[in-house]
Amino acid sequence: MNKIPTLTTADGLTLPSVGFGTYKLNGAVGVNAITKALSNGYHLLDTAFNYENEGTVGEAIRRSDVPREKIIVSSKLPGRHHKYNEALTTIQESLYRAGLDYYDMYLIHWPNPKENHYVEAWQALITAQKWGLVRSIGVSNFLPEHIDRLVKETGVSPVVNQIELHPYFSEKQLRAYDEKHNIITMAWSPIGRASSMLKDPVIKKIADHKGLSTSRVILRWETQLGVIPIPKSSKSFRQVENLDLFDFKLSDEEMQTITNLDKPDGRLNNQDPAKYEEF
Repeated sequence: MNKIPTLTTADGLTLPSVGFGTYKLNGAVGVNAITKALSNGYHLLDTAFNYENEGTVGEAIRRSDVPREKIIVSSKLPGRHHKYNEALTTIQESLYRAGLDYYDMYLIHWPNPKENHYVEAWQALITAQKWGLVRSIGVSNFLPEHIDRLVKETGVSPVVNQIELHPYFSEKQLRAYDEKHNIITMAWSPIGRASSMLKDPVIKKIADHKGLSTSRVILRWETQLGVIPIPKSSKSFRQVENLDLFDFKLSDEEMQTITNLDKPDGRLNNQDPAKYEEF
């Protein structure tokens, strides 16, 4: 397996080009899957307060042979705790659950614009960073207007924006915005939650031509876009495969062919951040 390239955030945090998603990896089964992922070469773990598995992630880190300082751990603040004092308490609770002294990254999970407390939440993340609870702060599922408001009202820009991104929803404009503002884009559901995307005839044709799996082609497409995908798998062979992306390259034509699969309604569950609320 080739060495994994890295990207550096605006505040100097080094991130591997591929991370590991932990959604629905809970309990002993989750600990085993995440420990395997660490031993297979993943050094970026993505969790969230609402996944109810921060303890699982922390236990996997303690059981792993990989030193804590070499692991990037990211969690996310839920919508029900956006108010400033609640947000600070929740970040502390996140750390207690995981048994960690700090998170490398902490994100606001969704903006929840109808509730309209996301600026308060952002101010709490800024404070948590000053207190040393969190090294870098960012957002998830934020649109340009939400980020513009954060910067206007606090003077602090997120270093990461984690969004739904896959061949059916390539987020060209949001990616361009993030790049212009020195924000790294991360992709959740990068292979569409193992949906019909893996059987897409257009992607499969490219994969067959190269003698690769469709998942590797999709993940390579994302890394070549400058995006950090965070695939999830409990199977060791699949974890290894999803990380083995850097001994081949997609041509400009192949990249464009996959990007052209984009659909206006390409979101998997119609979760539009302008309207969707998650608590």
